[in-house]
Amino acid sequence: MIIKQALISVSDKTGIVELAKRLNQYGITIISTGGTAELLSKAGISVMEASSYTGFPEMLDGRVKTLHPKIHAGILARINITDHQDALIKASIPNIELVIVNLYPFRQAIAKKDCGLDEAIENIDVGGPTMIRAAAKNFAKVAVITDPQDYSLLCDELDLNRGATSLATRFKWAQKAFTHTASYDSAISNYLTSLDAECQYKDFPDSLNLNFTLVQPLRYGENPHQKAAFFRDETFIPGSLANYMQLQGKELSYNNIADTDAAWECVKTFDNPACVIVKHANPCGVAIADTVARAYQLAFSTDPISAFGGIIAFNRTVDRDAAEAILKQFVEVIIAPEVTQEAQQLFSQKNNIRVLTLPLHQEYHRYDLKRVGGGILVQTPDTQNITISDFRIVTKVKPSAQQLEDLLFAWRVAKFVKSNAIVFCNAGHTVGIGAGQMSRVDSARIASIKAQQAGLSLSGSVVASDAFFPFRDGLDVVVEAGAVAIIQPGGSIRDNEVIAAADEQGVSMVFTDIRHFRH
Repeated sequence: MIIKQALISVSDKTGIVELAKRLNQYGITIISTGGTAELLSKAGISVMEASSYTGFPEMLDGRVKTLHPKIHAGILARINITDHQDALIKASIPNIELVIVNLYPFRQAIAKKDCGLDEAIENIDVGGPTMIRAAAKNFAKVAVITDPQDYSLLCDELDLNRGATSLATRFKWAQKAFTHTASYDSAISNYLTSLDAECQYKDFPDSLNLNFTLVQPLRYGENPHQKAAFFRDETFIPGSLANYMQLQGKELSYNNIADTDAAWECVKTFDNPACVIVKHANPCGVAIADTVARAYQLAFSTDPISAFGGIIAFNRTVDRDAAEAILKQFVEVIIAPEVTQEAQQLFSQKNNIRVLTLPLHQEYHRYDLKRVGGGILVQTPDTQNITISDFRIVTKVKPSAQQLEDLLFAWRVAKFVKSNAIVFCNAGHTVGIGAGQMSRVDSARIASIKAQQAGLSLSGSVVASDAFFPFRDGLDVVVEAGAVAIIQPGGSIRDNEVIAAADEQGVSMVFTDIRHFRH
């Protein structure tokens, strides 16, 4: 389809002046609205304001400007239907073959803390989605572009096809356009149904619409017989894994992505330079230290067997010293906020290692989702972090200052270990981790066995339990292994029995009154 007339109305004006100049060069008549028309005109681009084109002025503070038959008939008329073209000729309405529209920034508006309902409503676009849907429906004749990143492709099409666009490309743009308006409407629905009668936020909306965009197909899922793909949530959250940059290495697998996310979310929780090593969604070694190289060495020492082929996450820049230490072992993925040029040169010697960078941000999606048969479970994410001042010491023996720091460290690690979780720590690094057992006592025993296998002593260590000890047997096991201080939520009907056992054995114990189950 040769493009003779284009309609441009954009909220995001990135690249629009440059594109409009190219359209002028092709002799394409440009119709535009309000701020877009003004911008193009000031840039010396020949443009016809929409109200001049329709012969009807904008009204209602700009709410009505493109909702006019001369615009929508020009977009919707089918090129191969004689009656349609005859109707346009009779009404003196020319065809519109190109629609470039993006919408009022609704998501950006409601993301502001001080955004009220009135401001949100005013950022609901009406004419824009109508034009996009009309153009996408008639993709056989009309090219519709909603993403500034597609401007260069449009220019390539015009160059290749002498002022025309191909049907295949128009169909691709139509798919993208309908996805764009669906996502936009979903955001509006989620926002409005999350408000109660007094326009206050409820915990959950009445209707939850999810929008994800395909990032890449994956070779397979958790197992080779399962198909898989990676999708990105269209609600942009800085620092979330879906926004990583890959510097080198093979394509990420399904399990790589899942495990990297677990490692990244854990390492983000620490203030000091930290390293987290994950295997099969569980931390197998965590440490904080003065340098990332030292943090890696301490984390690796927790469980060298499990760390083989693991995922390594850092919350600081990876330097040469850290890279040299990492390259002594086999690793699948490294993720950090930055990697120095020296470190990257070292990693390039093993080009199969996947090296990712991602800016560090403490922001989270509003909901965690878990698929179940016929539905999804939805909860707010477990972002609760406590400080030492939140501890409730319940035993006669009080923890030392160093033990309090280690208890806090152990508690933050335990939040990311699959339940039932038992985490032994000493001097800012893990020395034994027991995860994912049906019995808390078994997790404690496994943690002790892991420490023995790694040649680490649990004598004088502290231990964290992600949920309360239902009986004293779990406490007896960790104390027998060498723990001298325990952190746990409390809340069991047998708390007094467990506290008495701690006093009997001369160890300290603190309650957090917060549980960290992770299934």
